[in-house]
Amino acid sequence: MTTITLTITPLIVPTALEDDDGAEFRAYGELNRLICDEAVGLPDIAPDAAQLLASWRDPTDTLCTGFVARHGDEIVGMITIDYPQEEDAQAAEVDLMVPERHWGRGVEDALLSLAESEARSHGRSLVQTWTLHRPLETERMIAPRTGWGRIPATALSDVLTARGYDFEQVERNSEFDLRSDPAPVRAALEAAEAAAGADYRVLQWMAPTPPMYRDGYAAILARLSTDAPSGDMDFVAEVWDADRVVRRERRLTGAGQALSIVAVEHVPSGTIVAYNELLVGADRTSITHQLGTLVSSDHRGHRLGTIVKCANLLRWRENMPLSPAVSTFNAEENRPMLSINEALGFRAVSYAGAWQKRL
Repeated sequence: MTTITLTITPLIVPTALEDDDGAEFRAYGELNRLICDEAVGLPDIAPDAAQLLASWRDPTDTLCTGFVARHGDEIVGMITIDYPQEEDAQAAEVDLMVPERHWGRGVEDALLSLAESEARSHGRSLVQTWTLHRPLETERMIAPRTGWGRIPATALSDVLTARGYDFEQVERNSEFDLRSDPAPVRAALEAAEAAAGADYRVLQWMAPTPPMYRDGYAAILARLSTDAPSGDMDFVAEVWDADRVVRRERRLTGAGQALSIVAVEHVPSGTIVAYNELLVGADRTSITHQLGTLVSSDHRGHRLGTIVKCANLLRWRENMPLSPAVSTFNAEENRPMLSINEALGFRAVSYAGAWQKRL
């Protein structure tokens, strides 16, 4: 391997993208999309710089940091390191971005070494990262420790393995064609609502969440960090309240995005027990991202997952008719949710690998 001389500096975070010091952050957004395009041919799964900036400007719940690697004046790679701010958080979440033309020149190892050093200096004992993979069968397929799913090895997965990262989990990235016939979705919703019965009712709103729902919504969001299948990935239990809901939605919609939430309330207890979220950028012709979907563990078996997904998909068609598809990620071992997706017409378009290393 031929290494090149690098200069690595902290990523400058501007107050606004159009500011004189916004060039690096704009380049970060462009590089993020390029990496997703090169890896799996899906640049739209990456948020743009405007969508990213709001999260970087508010460190209350997650501290976002980054570094830029240059060879001369040319940017040859970047790495971001996020630190969840829960009191007992031990992980740093890393995203390595090195374009194909600069791979194998020492950039990836230099940035990963820096990220691990930074994580230690922030008191973290664990580094977590994710890799993207095409839905292909190749001569070198790798399987996670969960035993669910497998993905083709890549240059990045080889580097992570060599550096002592454990391959923990496969997530399937699926897309739903919003231009397809909605009749099967309506039929699935009607059948699921009949099966659930009168103890459950559908709630739906566009962000910002109305004050009367914030506490209940916060409670179900908190359960995503503990109830969703995550293999042996070490995720801290997140602490949520109404104020955090407000902060999150301010970040998610700060660049003109639209966020739709459909939830299910358990009528006898008055608690929110399931939810689904759909988000689209300021460009309403772009891909829609499904963020969270969860059914509380003590209310599973009532087809509530089908209800929140179908209700939101049907509502989204009316509110965002120009968005062509919904993209979502689900753990391969999350068979109940994948079965719902498959029945509705979601198809696999890529995969992600979850990795972690104890420092």
